[in-house]
Amino acid sequence: MNRLLRQIRINLKLLRKKSYLFLTSKIEPKTFILILSLVVGLLSGLAAVALKSVVHFFQDESRSILGSIGTPFMIYFFPLIGIIISVIIINIVFDGKITRGLSNIIYLIIRKKSDIPPRKIFSHLLTSGATVGMGGSVGLEAPIVVIGASIGSNVAKELKLNYHIRTLLLACGSAAGISAIFNSPIAGVIFAFEVLLPDITISSFIPLLIASASSAVLSKLIYSGQIFYLVTEGWKIDAIPYYIVLGVLCGIISLYMIKMTFAVENRTERVKSQFKRILYGGLLLCLLILLFPPLFGEGYSTVVALLAGNNKDILLGSVFQTFLNPDLALIIFAALIILTKVIATALTIGSGGNGGVIAPSLFTGAITGFLLVHILKFFGLAQLNQANFIVVGMAGVLAGVLHAPLTGIFLIAEITGGYALIVPLMIVTAFSFFISKYFNKYSIYTSPLSNRGIDLSSGKEKFSLQNVSIHSLVETDFQKFKPNMKLRDLMDKIQSTKRNLFPVVNDEDKLVGVITLDDVRGVMLNSEIYDVILIYEIMNTNFLTIDINSDINEAINIFEEKQVWNIAVTNNDRYAGFISKSNLFNKYISVWHQRNKEEL
Repeated sequence: MNRLLRQIRINLKLLRKKSYLFLTSKIEPKTFILILSLVVGLLSGLAAVALKSVVHFFQDESRSILGSIGTPFMIYFFPLIGIIISVIIINIVFDGKITRGLSNIIYLIIRKKSDIPPRKIFSHLLTSGATVGMGGSVGLEAPIVVIGASIGSNVAKELKLNYHIRTLLLACGSAAGISAIFNSPIAGVIFAFEVLLPDITISSFIPLLIASASSAVLSKLIYSGQIFYLVTEGWKIDAIPYYIVLGVLCGIISLYMIKMTFAVENRTERVKSQFKRILYGGLLLCLLILLFPPLFGEGYSTVVALLAGNNKDILLGSVFQTFLNPDLALIIFAALIILTKVIATALTIGSGGNGGVIAPSLFTGAITGFLLVHILKFFGLAQLNQANFIVVGMAGVLAGVLHAPLTGIFLIAEITGGYALIVPLMIVTAFSFFISKYFNKYSIYTSPLSNRGIDLSSGKEKFSLQNVSIHSLVETDFQKFKPNMKLRDLMDKIQSTKRNLFPVVNDEDKLVGVITLDDVRGVMLNSEIYDVILIYEIMNTNFLTIDINSDINEAINIFEEKQVWNIAVTNNDRYAGFISKSNLFNKYISVWHQRNKEEL
């Protein structure tokens, strides 16, 4: 039996190779990439449908169980059960190995040559489906982006395609995932450009469109309908000041969400025991949902109710229903939801669940717009279109949290059919993005990367070098000297080397000084003191060093800020060599030329 299975695998591998060779010989490379983008888009669309099916399975089963036990109060414990199921799946099926969030995908793009393990397809499909299906306060968007990216990466790996095309297909899968979840093909493409791949080229635009459109069509055929329906007659010019206020408010709330997310996740990570982490975080999440029922699940049903004008639905099941003043109750309750939604999201993920922050950002933005409208109404300052401010607020917070204003604009415009609000969308997202980025350099996805020394904020040049290691830039052909050696030893070596830099190391091979030709220029012509002056008397102890395992951005920053041409490299505090600005520049040129060769 084993021999038969092995032979089948060999035959399939040969068939795949022959098919690939046949296709590549008959089809132009550009056309072949377009075909692959279509395949990746369809597969990602199917994955999105599968993910929705898993979510519906857990939702239906949980409701069935709830109906059979006849205890409605148990619904508040379902998110904890979902987290437990997710952790069990991770530990039993995937050996406890799973990385959540899009930060890891960006890291794999720039550090692991877009090589994403295929297990991410199934791990994120099952764990996020269980988490969201059971009411975890997260969204499906990040998991489907990871799944789509994994599909694209592995299709490219199976065909032995180069890094550039593998990254492109990864982006196609990510765009297709967003497109399928929201039925928003344009937003999917923009998301890939704006969030995941700041260094992607315009030539990649057509494959991304094909993947995104095909995924949207397939998803719509199987799961028709939109998440939100917006009925609006447009917007009024005298409402612009209030849209500006909303943009500022969205920016401030975006900052709060970014900071609070990492604060809560770091707090939960301090609990080393996985059992205690699940128990404490999960029970606290259940308590928050008990106090604020709209925190249950993604929150889209609450947004739909508010868009329809059913404002009191937001208070259902909460103690705020009994408030004497309904308008004041709505304002206080909405403000508390804004403050607690991000905590519920961070607790869901930190306790062991799986999901993303896009849905929580949209939900929080919707409540922010709703809150502003009712505050102004309560104090008699203005009567605003509630639906307009809800959907524009969604775009504002999303733009501020992701640092992706275009994604916010087009995603909301597509999923609500609200292109009539394009100007308010532009105003709010612009203000929100500016405030968020001004006070916090990194988005919710790039903050974890910055903590690992990876800086994507300084343009395409740095991004192009992210795959370059300091180890590959180190030059080692420098003549070393000991501190107690004589100047004559140095002068003898200067005549036989082209280098103008000389490291001084001690007996443990640790760098203690550096000598340049400028340091000896004043004594070079005085041979009488060659045997009198020792190396340590003329060496320069004020030198810059970097560890060989440091991030390339650290070296780039030193060159830029200190305006030096050479940096000493150490390995576990021992001298390893030097890297030069010219060598780094040559490496960039080499990478740039290589990428041009790999262009479609």
